[in-house]
Amino acid sequence: MAKKCDITGTGVMSGNNVSHANNKTRRRFMPNLHVVSLLSEVLNKTFKLKICSKTLRSIEHNGGLDSYLEKTASKDLTPAARAIKKEIAAKKA
Repeated sequence: MAKKCDITGTGVMSGNNVSHANNKTRRRFMPNLHVVSLLSEVLNKTFKLKICSKTLRSIEHNGGLDSYLEKTASKDLTPAARAIKKEIAAKKA
């Protein structure tokens, strides 16, 4: 199971733990992932996605999955999210 957001592709980052003595050891920063069901109002269909909290807040701020995908550039989305966006655009046309 990959630790990656299904919409934005946000994944694991790496960095250092730095002690008081300035010793540096490698560590991993995990994304805050949640499995949620999001409703597409245009398609009248729910999508069960594993997304990070930041993406969920952005979706709610933009007024839902459909409007978030419309406003977001395709280059910033994963291939699965691009497919949903394309499906929504086809249904609207």
